[in-house]
Amino acid sequence: MSEQERIYIIQPIFGSRSDVLHAEAVSLIESAGAAYAGTIYQTVRDIHPATYIGEGKLAELKERIGDLDVTVLFNGELSPSQTLNISKALGGKKVIDRTTLILDIFALRAESSEGKLQVELAQLKYLYPRLKGKGEALSRLGGGIGTRGPGETRLETDRRHIRARIHTLEERLKETEKRRMLLTERRKKDRVTTIALVGYTNTGKSTLMNALTGSDVFVKNALFATLDPTARAFTIEGVPFLLVDTVGFLQELPTSLIEAFHSTLESALHCDLALIVCDAAGDYEVQLETTLHTLKELGFHSPYLVVMNKCDLAAGTRFPRDYVEISAKTGSGLDDLKRRIPEALRDKFVRANLSVPYAEMAAYSAIRADLSELTVSYTETGAEISAVIPAVYAEKFRRFFKK
Repeated sequence: MSEQERIYIIQPIFGSRSDVLHAEAVSLIESAGAAYAGTIYQTVRDIHPATYIGEGKLAELKERIGDLDVTVLFNGELSPSQTLNISKALGGKKVIDRTTLILDIFALRAESSEGKLQVELAQLKYLYPRLKGKGEALSRLGGGIGTRGPGETRLETDRRHIRARIHTLEERLKETEKRRMLLTERRKKDRVTTIALVGYTNTGKSTLMNALTGSDVFVKNALFATLDPTARAFTIEGVPFLLVDTVGFLQELPTSLIEAFHSTLESALHCDLALIVCDAAGDYEVQLETTLHTLKELGFHSPYLVVMNKCDLAAGTRFPRDYVEISAKTGSGLDDLKRRIPEALRDKFVRANLSVPYAEMAAYSAIRADLSELTVSYTETGAEISAVIPAVYAEKFRRFFKK
């Protein structure tokens, strides 16, 4: 078994959220299967064009890490030349930035063929402009933590070959996107009501999916534990819904990565309702702001509910009244969430009491599949039915509405 890679962080300080970014970086390192080795902080007022943080701080870092066998993570985004210059200033240490690390985790987590294609394309697009050198210089740029994804191939190969591979991947993903759009259109045609789980990574979206649907979607306490979208059917008061889990967001998630997974996030963009899941025991305000900002960039316009998960770990915390407080792990608050979901979709459903005479039972049976019966009782004259009806079908049942 190979020795665990150790990562030393360069943390630039721009403002009050640098501590959040640093905590995320440590979690990302652990999610990538590496070990956190330490951090050097640097307040940044002016970005140094050659090395971002300046030669003085790099000299201090070189002295600090000395002969340690570590990879250096710059917790931000570097240009190709900055990456090479920092590596050179540190005596040839392998240097990666935040985007490279996230891509590496994506490569580790992707299981579906589409997910693997998206990861490889994002990695190649990110690495391509960085393929300036050969040999040692190039090796310090490729592969991220370990050697996953394109890092397993010889990135020293001809740039034209890489361009051709990018083109091939783009074409294959276009075909996949077409199939996904057809599936979305079919769901709309079949009047399938879709609810999307969106939000920060590691807030418990997959645990919530399991709690609502009774499924066994993979759950792990790690960033980006589930990368590929998952869909499961469930019902509330007999009304069927399709619940879709999506890739999680992260603060300052690079635009290139959002674009790379745009087709995967289509399910969220075209949903009837989004559940924005936040970690009640974490910095939920940052999580919510990040999620809403990312969704806005993607052109999201659907209604949503803010769901505060892990409330069992945040006893005493007061949240806005319109937030839904739950613990997907213990089941607390799930009944309230199930009540709030139909309320948020009330323009799509009609609750009605129907009175169906026995003489009309055959006509009612012919259209019965278009509603969900909650209760049914029989009288001397006919059936008394409490039902939930999709608004588009309400007119079919109008003559049976109880006066």
